[in-house]
Amino acid sequence: MEKEGENVEDSNISKETNGKTFAPLNIPLHRRIETFVVAIYCVLFLFGGFGFLFLSFYLWWTSYWWLSALYYSWMYYDWNSSMEGGRRWDFVMKWPMWRYMANFYPMKLHKTAELDINNNYLMGFHPHGVMSHGAWVHFGTEGTNFSGLFPGIRRTLLTLRGHFYFPVIRELLLMHAICDVSRTSLDFILGKSGKGNAAVIVIGGAIESLNARPNLHKLYLEKRRGFVKKAIVHGAHLVPMYSFGETDVYDQVENPEGSFLRKFQRFLTNIFGFAPPVFHGRGIFNYMFGIIPYRRPINTVVGKPIPVKQNPCPTEKEISSLHDEYKTQLEKLFNDYKSKFGLSKDQKLEIS
Repeated sequence: MEKEGENVEDSNISKETNGKTFAPLNIPLHRRIETFVVAIYCVLFLFGGFGFLFLSFYLWWTSYWWLSALYYSWMYYDWNSSMEGGRRWDFVMKWPMWRYMANFYPMKLHKTAELDINNNYLMGFHPHGVMSHGAWVHFGTEGTNFSGLFPGIRRTLLTLRGHFYFPVIRELLLMHAICDVSRTSLDFILGKSGKGNAAVIVIGGAIESLNARPNLHKLYLEKRRGFVKKAIVHGAHLVPMYSFGETDVYDQVENPEGSFLRKFQRFLTNIFGFAPPVFHGRGIFNYMFGIIPYRRPINTVVGKPIPVKQNPCPTEKEISSLHDEYKTQLEKLFNDYKSKFGLSKDQKLEIS
């Protein structure tokens, strides 16, 4: 009998393939829709930004130049929206396509405690994974019913500021309750928007994606302390989360610390602000290679809030103490649920 959360697809050939390399023609319609929706997400994530940027530049040299002119005028006028809570469109976040995306893996959100609407929260999502599929579905959409699990909590997923420099993509992010991860944005969400707000941050950042491979649970957290300081400044309770399976949906080329590939990837990260993992999953019509993730379960567990006392000017000692408490609770969350979701009892969570 399979444990809950156990992988239904190994690194090369899943049970659904029955040893086949190419997808058969008699796949149920709902599974085709699931794959199609995930493919849209992957294409937009990898190519959407530069694709729409090049398209907007191209239009300048055509009779439709006025479209680019109008849009860039709008961007200039709307420049601060990503730092001022965005403009979520609930009906877009509830589109049925996001439930299909959640069912692809399948993906589930697990609650361990209530979130009081009279408090604000800073929620840490771990690990980053290659494309943060879990963070997008859980907090950028209603694919896993966040609002039903945590009624009254208005969450905002935060991502790199650079994403909002790209035309069209910025609009898609804003309407899905996604803003940038700047200090200004956090101050607005946690300090100027009342109570019942939750800022969701993928703490490890893009650099953590370089560790995203099956059976490796390594976080980049030790030097990440800014989120702790902001939590204290605003008195926002910290909520650790761990997404079991997030690093299992792709295979990545070996890039151990000290290798040429890892050094090159870190070099590009320092220049462009995002890490370029060399990865592969499956394709739309084959099970062996492509940018589509493998159908492997993702189970994200939302831990219990860590109470935080507000202090507008926290000391380094306060920050360090709360950071240690956060790490302790995150490790406990991992150890309490790892067996339930298919990991061995001796599996360790590495924090660097």
